[in-house]
Amino acid sequence: SCGGLRNHLQGLSCSVKYYSKNSHLQTGCLRSKIKQKTCHILDCSGRMCTQMTVPPGSILPWRFFSCKEGTKIPSKQNQSTSVVTSELLYKNLLKSEQENWNSISARYKVMTERIKEKVEELHKKYTFHLESPKIRFGNNVYFEENGCIFLSKADDVDEENVDFLFSTEDLGFSDAFIQRIRISPAQRYMAISLRSENSEEATCVIMKLGHCPVMEKVIPSVFSFEWATDDVLYYTSQKNLKCQNVFMTTFTNQQLTKLVYTEQDARFFVDIYCTKDRRFLTINSNSKTTSEVWLVDCRDPFKLPALVQARTKGVIYHTEHRNDELYILTTYGQPAEYKLMKAPVASSGMENWQLVYALEKQTKLVDLEMFSDHCIMFLKNTGHLYLNVISFVSHAVQSIKLPTWACEFELESHPEHTTSTCYFQLTSPVHPPQRFAYSFEENNLIEQAVQEVPIITNCHTTRLLAKSKDETLVPITVFHNMNSKELHRKPLLVHVYGAYGIDLNMSFKEEKLVLIEAGWILAYCHVRGGGELGLSWHRDGCQQNKLKGLHDLKACIMLLHELGFSQPKYTALAAASAGGVLAGALCNTDPELIRAMVLQAPFVDVLNTMMKTHLPLTIEEQEEWGNPLTDEKHRKYIKSYCPYQNIKPQCYPSVFITAYENDQRIPLMGVLQYVQKLRKAALDHASRTSKKGNGIPNIILDIQAQGSHCDSSWEDSLN
Repeated sequence: SCGGLRNHLQGLSCSVKYYSKNSHLQTGCLRSKIKQKTCHILDCSGRMCTQMTVPPGSILPWRFFSCKEGTKIPSKQNQSTSVVTSELLYKNLLKSEQENWNSISARYKVMTERIKEKVEELHKKYTFHLESPKIRFGNNVYFEENGCIFLSKADDVDEENVDFLFSTEDLGFSDAFIQRIRISPAQRYMAISLRSENSEEATCVIMKLGHCPVMEKVIPSVFSFEWATDDVLYYTSQKNLKCQNVFMTTFTNQQLTKLVYTEQDARFFVDIYCTKDRRFLTINSNSKTTSEVWLVDCRDPFKLPALVQARTKGVIYHTEHRNDELYILTTYGQPAEYKLMKAPVASSGMENWQLVYALEKQTKLVDLEMFSDHCIMFLKNTGHLYLNVISFVSHAVQSIKLPTWACEFELESHPEHTTSTCYFQLTSPVHPPQRFAYSFEENNLIEQAVQEVPIITNCHTTRLLAKSKDETLVPITVFHNMNSKELHRKPLLVHVYGAYGIDLNMSFKEEKLVLIEAGWILAYCHVRGGGELGLSWHRDGCQQNKLKGLHDLKACIMLLHELGFSQPKYTALAAASAGGVLAGALCNTDPELIRAMVLQAPFVDVLNTMMKTHLPLTIEEQEEWGNPLTDEKHRKYIKSYCPYQNIKPQCYPSVFITAYENDQRIPLMGVLQYVQKLRKAALDHASRTSKKGNGIPNIILDIQAQGSHCDSSWEDSLN
């Protein structure tokens, strides 16, 4: 996790999945609408003070905070008959689908082995040369390879001088992978998070560094963590996909752990971030539309955190620090897109925010990286990637257009904000990551040549604009083999997402290159609801605007066919997670446009899921989909496009779905019922018509025992 503020800009991956969300709620102060929680605060002598109400997000004066230990949470003694029946139905459906998969998958064994061999070959060819991400601290460089942590000197290229520190196997976590690494300022301690493939909750392990590293502490269920000083660590706890508590733990002679902050509003997700100059830790509480930030002074980490700006409905903001000023990335003001503003630390309220730089219309801010005298904005505009380099000294802004083939940024770690060079990688679905650097001293972009890196030369990239139902122009990115003839006869794979303000994933995948080499056309439809054209692009495709994303997708596919990119009988549609909403909706409304649909961990039962408030994400998801429980208009609108609700007897395309038993985000029961209902509709249609060619489509469900919600190891993803 080294990409500046990217986690915030993309919607924290922990609070969503391909994932995150936005709203049109009535105006008014949030605090006045939330039932405030009453708690008891003890003073130093232990006497009871007057009762205090805790606002939605509140700093807890930990020296006086008291709670009863051993309090039992009441549990249900009896399960209702309906629950037992539901569990029995679930088990029967699961068993039936597993038996069906075992029977069907055998037919594809030869083809599977051939494709697997080709993908493995490309994986070795294009990823073998990539170095592991490195974290540089002064003269030391830390890096991880295959679960092992190593240390070397910054300018020493001799592999014999690399020191092995420890491995995950040594720590007793042989089945886990390292998700995040944080090193304390004086390099006395290293905190790492370890996670298995079957869970989204990580374990934080703190190692005391030295000649022989020692495991100092293990903290379960941790999401984010940062060092305030060399022996004070702040972290957030994660439970049921939610982060609402911040703790501080010390590694001094008198070790202690204290609760620092708690968030009462279920729509908000809390994480910790360290400013690039290590002056402050920020406690960030974010919903899909609103933010609140508290500052922890790293010079005095025991001091109560200070509020930057109280949450204001509809205003998102994130903070960095430089020379006693806060640099604030915010949606405050018009238009409601990201702007870079600044304010003194001592008077950080919104009334003191001054504009530094505003983004152009329909520009997506992907990431921002702060340095001592500059900041770099990583931007997307109409499918093209740019760097905007802002000088805090001269106040000049330099805009650099990046190579046209590039579709994604990957920022490398820059722990030292005084560095003179910013390193990053560019990639696309069919281009392996290529390393670049921007030099502040030379004011130019440098392509980092790597020996033996294969160059992709036979793939053509085309950018198109499709006119949607309301005349809005929707971007499409198309890839195909330059040597392909008669493109209208070639198979086409269309990708869509369109939710939470998240861009379509366009990073390099070996299997995409296999398809290109086999003559396939790949198309990525950047429909509304996603974030490719900025925050307004998301707002235009969420809640009561969800159908716009569906109209966009239909317009994109129709334009591709009109321009000679394949035809319906050779077209497949692919989507993952929330992308399943638009893909499944199109399958109901316009099944004749596609021959097949491939879904991974799809969200296909929006209405029933959003009616179940006991699920961990339902409340915060209301800002993306609406609230069908309290708003009849929302319920009817969701029902109008929900894939599960709109299945009907008709000629459906073939469907292949991958789902995960351990998926905490998408209830497997909803996927099982969707498949059953879809099969029944296809059979009903086939029985009613005797027209030639109206065969029964393949509707296949593969339920994976390993992996969790679109996130699995290389081996599992290969399978």
